[in-house]
Amino acid sequence: MRQGIDADLRVLPEESIGAALQYFTGSKEHNVVLRKIAIKKGYKLNEYGLYKGKKLIEGEDEKRIYKLLGLDWMPPEMRTHTGEIEAAASHTLPSLVGFDDLKGDLQTQTDWTDGADSIEAMAKEAKKIGHEYILITDHTKSLAMTGGADEKKLLRQMKEIDALNKKMRGITILKGAEVNIMKDGSLDIKDGVLAKLDIVGASIHSHFTLPEKEQTERLVRAMNNPHVDIILHPTSRSLLKREPITLNLDTIFRTAKATRTALEINAHPKRLDLNGELAHRAKGYGVKFAISTDAHAVHELHYLEYGIAQARRGWVEKKDVINAWPLKKMMSFLKK
Repeated sequence: MRQGIDADLRVLPEESIGAALQYFTGSKEHNVVLRKIAIKKGYKLNEYGLYKGKKLIEGEDEKRIYKLLGLDWMPPEMRTHTGEIEAAASHTLPSLVGFDDLKGDLQTQTDWTDGADSIEAMAKEAKKIGHEYILITDHTKSLAMTGGADEKKLLRQMKEIDALNKKMRGITILKGAEVNIMKDGSLDIKDGVLAKLDIVGASIHSHFTLPEKEQTERLVRAMNNPHVDIILHPTSRSLLKREPITLNLDTIFRTAKATRTALEINAHPKRLDLNGELAHRAKGYGVKFAISTDAHAVHELHYLEYGIAQARRGWVEKKDVINAWPLKKMMSFLKK
């Protein structure tokens, strides 16, 4: 059986490289609108260049092509015909979060539960990457298959993190947990212990097929918990394995904004949740985001770029991402 990826190879002259980049990075809908704009201005636009009659006006510089069409240049991730052309025409394009903007990772698992590496090893790798902080978010007790932590185990882990912070330099290890959201929206760890953590993430790992109303109420109750700071992989999708849960997303986004609960853009290739489209919708409500790797081993700490790419597709800016902020500013935003 043949396996692999089908690909088309296009070889174009150097003077057409900018036009080709524009053409092949934009969606069909984006390109159709650009060609209509070109026609109105007396041009013809294709993958070879911008023409006036038969004369090539510009093909090498895609930024100049956009300028000649009366538009600001936009990053390729935005070229999806979701309002970017109107924003480019009115000079109101957002300044997207950059690939070097994040200062820390806000979801990581260690060998305390189902991760492969120790807290210290994860922190050392995060420091090598250039992070200023890393949040440890091992699973909690109702996710028994992972060896999830109960209250006593979480308290023991907090002591280990305190000891590591005294020993390590150049990075802060934050105490957290990926607390399981139960069917009724309650959490599987007592509030008194959650209050001792620096940052609390909460997520759904069961009852994926609840009706929309019940599932939405479940997540809303979790966000209204005064200790929950981030909802991790909010739609619970697992790519090629499980579809997203059914939610009234407008209600979820409104509640996240009202309760100051950040929503995660999970960078793990198996998740990518929220995706770019949903991040765009959530941004419209004023939601703040956490971009995290969901790393279960040191090499997975390098997945952040995939989450940043999803955020950029969603028009997310640095100001929208809590872990693009210095530690003090991020901690002051959180509910505690």
